[in-house]
Amino acid sequence: MQPDQGGSPIVGALPPEILTARVINEIRNAMRGLRDGHHLQHVEFDKMTIPTTVIITLNNTPGPIWTGDAVGHSYEHRFLFEITENYPFQKPIVRWMTPIFHPNIMPPDEGGAVCTKLLDVWNIESNILRFIKGIETMLITPNPGNPFDTRTCTYAAEYFNKVGYEPPMIVSEEKEPTLRIIKEDDDEAPE
Repeated sequence: MQPDQGGSPIVGALPPEILTARVINEIRNAMRGLRDGHHLQHVEFDKMTIPTTVIITLNNTPGPIWTGDAVGHSYEHRFLFEITENYPFQKPIVRWMTPIFHPNIMPPDEGGAVCTKLLDVWNIESNILRFIKGIETMLITPNPGNPFDTRTCTYAAEYFNKVGYEPPMIVSEEKEPTLRIIKEDDDEAPE
């Protein structure tokens, strides 16, 4: 057992070598299971120690941003995924790093927290790949009924409750896409 920050042992903590092997395996599985263009930045596997941080970049994934007078779309998003010594028994720490206009994701200048049931129900069976796929879904389906209590998130919830949010459709060349395949005529569509 590993001690918590107060010095008490944490029941169920994985031995460091097993935890490191699990994290490396999860990163490899995520890299294989993600759509082309997504990227996981991490330390080299042979130098990995826990705690560790993985920077996840989602490319060609639409998500709402505020353009000054209306909602626009960004197709590149980045967030930190911090893994502690108590992973997977303790949920990861997730911080959003790029501009966003979303009721369930704080912009970086408001803390960057991510409100998702994936974190609320985190358990030993949860993993990085499943979390990233959940974030992709959350980006295109904001939940204005359960916003963070920040200025931007509250405003996003009010806006989406009033106007709604229809994510732009993207064209995917994958055999098994994770997003809908519908051609979009909009100039903002990714190339």
